[in-house]
Amino acid sequence: MRRATNQYLFSWGHLKALCWSVGLCLSLGLGFSPFTLADSQLTNAQLNGPQLTAPQKRVAQLQEQWAITNYQTSGDAQKTAYEKLLQDADQALAQYPNNADILIWSGIIKSSYAGAKGGIGALKYAKASKADLEQALRLNEKALDGSAYTSLGTLYFKVPGWPIGFGDDKKAEELLLKALQINPTGIDPNYFYAEYLRDNGDYTQAKAYYQTALKAPDRPNRPLADAGRRQEIQQALDALQSKLH
Repeated sequence: MRRATNQYLFSWGHLKALCWSVGLCLSLGLGFSPFTLADSQLTNAQLNGPQLTAPQKRVAQLQEQWAITNYQTSGDAQKTAYEKLLQDADQALAQYPNNADILIWSGIIKSSYAGAKGGIGALKYAKASKADLEQALRLNEKALDGSAYTSLGTLYFKVPGWPIGFGDDKKAEELLLKALQINPTGIDPNYFYAEYLRDNGDYTQAKAYYQTALKAPDRPNRPLADAGRRQEIQQALDALQSKLH
């Protein structure tokens, strides 16, 4: 477990070192695909069809642009694309402030931008993501198959703990397990719980959850997101082999 606790007294020198390390942590630790893709099942026909409500169309647009930004761009171009997505998410929230699906995607986009941005400034976006996801849970904890639990749980184990951030491994596991209760076969809840287990040294269990994630059913109209996630899972499994021997 890597959380700082209040049993330590920090000098200014320690705090400066921690400020540097949190920037590194947010640059490296949040540079994954957070936050987890919401399991929204929207087809191309539905995207512009009369059966979709206006908020659902906004969700579909946000998730599609997120997948393109996350998996098909990099470097400065990715940061710029995320900044545009942040604006789009803010506009959607201004229109539909009590829509849990939009709040989840706003949280996903903010945390993803935190990973792309890195440095001390990234923590602001991680905290904003946390606020969106907590509000989504208050409105509808089962929205998008419990994706707010997965995303929030991942934030809790990726963000540094006190005195810099709000990270908390115990809280992370509690949230990730709730996500699995709602969506036990989903690619994202299994993948991110595997990540949590790996980071905490439980390599055998991590492998089992990665394998479950790899076998998860395809999501309609999500080929880019599913392909990107499966590549991440396979890379994680390959890296895990050295830990298991």
